[in-house]
Amino acid sequence: MPFPPEVTQRLCSTPEQMATAWVAGTPPAIEPVVLVPYDPRWPRMFDEQADAIREVLAGQRITIEHVGSTAVPGLAAKPIIDIDLIVADSADEATYVPHLERAGFRLVLREPFWHQHRMLTRTAPAVNLHVFGPNAPEHIRHLVFRDWLRTHPGDRDLYGTAKRDLAAKTADTPADYNLAKNPIIDEIYARAFDHAAQN
Repeated sequence: MPFPPEVTQRLCSTPEQMATAWVAGTPPAIEPVVLVPYDPRWPRMFDEQADAIREVLAGQRITIEHVGSTAVPGLAAKPIIDIDLIVADSADEATYVPHLERAGFRLVLREPFWHQHRMLTRTAPAVNLHVFGPNAPEHIRHLVFRDWLRTHPGDRDLYGTAKRDLAAKTADTPADYNLAKNPIIDEIYARAFDHAAQN
C-alpha cells in the first residue's frame, strides 16, 4: 500500500526557522561525530528509558518507539539512543515536559513548523527524545526507515558504509554530517516507498 505524499516527501526546515527553534536561543556545540559498532546493549538501554518515560507519564495515552541507528541490529551508530514519543498533542508541552524533566530530560528544541516536533535530551545514557503527535508524518518515516534497514541487510550495510565515509569527510565540520547523509537516506527511502507501493 503506498504512503501518502506527506510521508514520502521530506519536509525541510528553513535556516530562519531553525534559528528560532533552539530553546536556549543558540544550538549546542556540535561535537565530532564518533561512530561505534553496534552494541547489543542498546535495546536494553531503550527499554530502561521507555520504562522511565511510562512511569512519569502514567495515565497518559502514549506510544514509545526505538528509532534511529541504535534500533537496527548490526548497524554502526553514534552511541545515542533515539526515541520517538507519541503524545496526544506535542504542542501542549505542559502535559508532558515537566514530567519528563523529573526523569532527567531537558527540552532543547521546539519546531512547531515541523510536525510540532519537540526534542528533549539527557545524558548517561545519552538519549535524544523526539516528541510528536499521533500520525505525525516524520514519526511514520522513522518507522519505515528503521524497519526497512532491519529487514534489508544490503541497505543496512550500504548506509553503515556511507556513514563511516561521511563521518571521516566531515571530521573538521561535524555540523555538515547530517546534511551529507541526506542523499543516501533519500535513496533508501525511495526503495522502501517503492516496495510499499507495489504491495
